[in-house]
Amino acid sequence: MSFLLFILVGCAEKEVTDSSANDQTVAETDTHDHEHDENHEHEHGHDHSHHHEDSDQQIYEGYFDEDQVKDRSLSDWEGDWQSVYPYLTNGTLDEVLENKAKENGEKTFDEYKEYYTVGYETEIDRIEIADEKMIFHHEDTTLSGTYEYDGLEILTYEAGNQGVRYLFNRVDGDQAAPRFVQFSDHHIYPTPSAHFHIYLGNESQEDLLEELTNWPTYYPSEMSGEEIVHEMIAH
Repeated sequence: MSFLLFILVGCAEKEVTDSSANDQTVAETDTHDHEHDENHEHEHGHDHSHHHEDSDQQIYEGYFDEDQVKDRSLSDWEGDWQSVYPYLTNGTLDEVLENKAKENGEKTFDEYKEYYTVGYETEIDRIEIADEKMIFHHEDTTLSGTYEYDGLEILTYEAGNQGVRYLFNRVDGDQAAPRFVQFSDHHIYPTPSAHFHIYLGNESQEDLLEELTNWPTYYPSEMSGEEIVHEMIAH
C-alpha cells in the first residue's frame, strides 16, 4: 500500500482478527525468488561446522521442519534500514540481475528487472526499528508506531518450499502508521536480521498474508549500493 494512502485511511481501520501459526498453502511460487530445486541432497560426511552451514542454507531456501520454527521479537529487526528500490531503479542492482539471468536461466535480464521492480517498489525510503517502535520515512514525512507481536504464519509454496512471516500489530503511535506489519527474512527462529522483506497493511493480517507480488526489501542504512550487490550475489 502507498505510504501516502496510509495517511488517508489511517483513521478508518478495521478490527484485527487474531492470527495463529497454522500452516497455509499458497497456490503460486514464492515470489521473493525462492525458485530453487526441490531436491536438496544433504551429505552427512562433513564436519559439524559444514553440517551447520548446510542446514542454514536449507532453511534459507525454505526447507525445514515446522517444529524448528520459533517465535521472534521485534528486536531481531532492530536497526536503521534502507530500501533497495532506489538501487534497482538507478541501475546499481543490474549486476545482480545479470548474474541471476546467467546463473539461473529462468528469466532474462529484462524479465528479472520487471519482476523485481514490482517486488521492491515502495515509497518508504527508510525504516528505523528500536524498543518495539518503528519509524517509517518517506522524503520529509515520518510516521511512527509501537508494535506488538501477533504470532507467525508458515506459508507453503507451490514449489514445495516454505516461508515464515512474523506478524506485528500497531498498539500505539500515529493513527496513519501501518496497522499491520509482517516480516520475512529467511530465518525461522530468534536471530538478528541481515536484511528483510516487509509487508504493510491496514485491513487485516489475513489479507496481508495474501500479498505475494510486492515485498519491499531493506538492508542496513550504512551499507553502500556496492556492498548490497555483493551480499545479494553471495546469496
